[in-house]
Order: sequence, then C-alpha cells, then structure tokens
Amino acid sequence: MPDTSGYAFDNTSERAGSRYDVLESTYDPVTFARLAELGVAPGMRCLEVGAGAGSVAAWLAERVGPDGSVLATDIEPRWLGELPAAGNVRVVRHDIAQEDLPEGQFDLIHARLVLLHLPERQAALDRMVRALRPGGRLVLDEFDCGWVPVLSAPSPESAELFERMHDAVMGVLTRAGADIRWGLHAYGALRATGLAEVASATWAEAWVGGSRGIRLHQVNIRDVGGQLTGDGLTDDDLERCLRLLDDPSFAVNSYPLITTWGRRR
Repeated sequence: MPDTSGYAFDNTSERAGSRYDVLESTYDPVTFARLAELGVAPGMRCLEVGAGAGSVAAWLAERVGPDGSVLATDIEPRWLGELPAAGNVRVVRHDIAQEDLPEGQFDLIHARLVLLHLPERQAALDRMVRALRPGGRLVLDEFDCGWVPVLSAPSPESAELFERMHDAVMGVLTRAGADIRWGLHAYGALRATGLAEVASATWAEAWVGGSRGIRLHQVNIRDVGGQLTGDGLTDDDLERCLRLLDDPSFAVNSYPLITTWGRRR
C-alpha cells in the first residue's frame, strides 16, 4: 500500500486475507444487522469505502437488488476480484484520503475500520458527506482500541505481556497517523459536519484464547512484528504472546465496534 495512506498494515500480503477473514467472520453479522435496521432497501445507490474483501459490498448488492447499485472502492482492490460477478456492483481503485468522490450521488455510504487509520480522516469524512444525496445516510463502523481489558489469564505476567504487546502494536498504528480511539470520536465528528439524526451503538464480546476473534491480534502482531522490538519487546516475547493467544485460559475483551450514523439534510 502506498505510504500516503498512513495504513500501518500490509494490504498486499497474504496476512491481509487472514485479517479480512477474521473481521468478516466476527463483525459482519453486527454490520449487516445495523445496516438492515437503518433501512437498506431495493433501488438504493450505495458506496462501500475501503471495501476490503467485499463481504459488505456483496451483502449490499443483494439488498438493493437489480434496480440498485453498489460502488465498492479500495486503495488495494485485489481482494475484490469476485465482486464484478454481481451485475449491480462496480469495483474502483480509489484512495479516499487523497481523491474526490462524485458529489450528491449516494443514498447510503458505509465504511468499516477506514477512517481510524487515516491521518487525513477529516478530509475523507468531508468527501463522504459531500457524496451523499440529500436525505442520504453515512454509516461508519469503527473500533475503540483503547478499551481491551484482559478478562482472564494464566498468570499476572501473561496478562502484562499481552498489555505490553498490544500497547506496542497501537504505537505502530499511532505513529502511522491512526487515531486508535476514533470510534469514540466519530459521533462528534459526524455532528460537526452538519449531518442530522446522528446516533451510535456499540457491540463487544469476550475473545477466548484460540477463538475466532482473537486471531485478529495474532495477525496484527505477525504483520508489524518487526517494528515491535524497538519498543523493548524481544522475538521471544512475540512468540510467547502468540502462544498465549491460543491458550483457552486467556480471554480478552474484543475491540468494541462503534457504529455511528447520520443523515444529510
């Protein structure tokens, strides 16, 4: 991925596919339920920003039907190769941090875990707001990465190891320009753009060692592991933490997914 994105993870490697698998299997049910509640209907024109591996775009395409359309954009669209098989979906390489969108075009714009990573998040948010039709709705799914309490651990030392490792990973993201608590800040940001009917809802669960969701920590540690040793962690620490994340006696709270939405006046 180009350096201009500020994205700390490598979206061109096979680990990106593993990350998308975890995110989709863990968070898609939550995202789909929220979007359904907000009224995705046949005939709507939708934009999926940072479409990843395309699961949300595919769901939107099914909901809006042949009379609707979905534009799926990503800075690295290689993972979206199967989406064009759906006749109402178009895939476009696009950098929301740097490139404009068609204005006043979309009934619904959705982005999951995109603005959190972007140093230019305010400019990206403004682009999405301008791309809404009057009455159109913007929906953001974002993490609060600052609240990840350890719920159980085989020892106090193992809990402290996870916390040090997680802090180091968050340090890598922060140095790349991420706001790791953006989920908390999205509500105020949407109100500041002038959107109406701004609201939010939060979802979280426990992740037990070896479970589906906790694999996200393992993928992230492996992805940025070479940058963590500068934060006082050793290669042995990394391996011990990866093993800990497979231990069923360990449990940590998932990243809270905070969905925030608002409507263009």
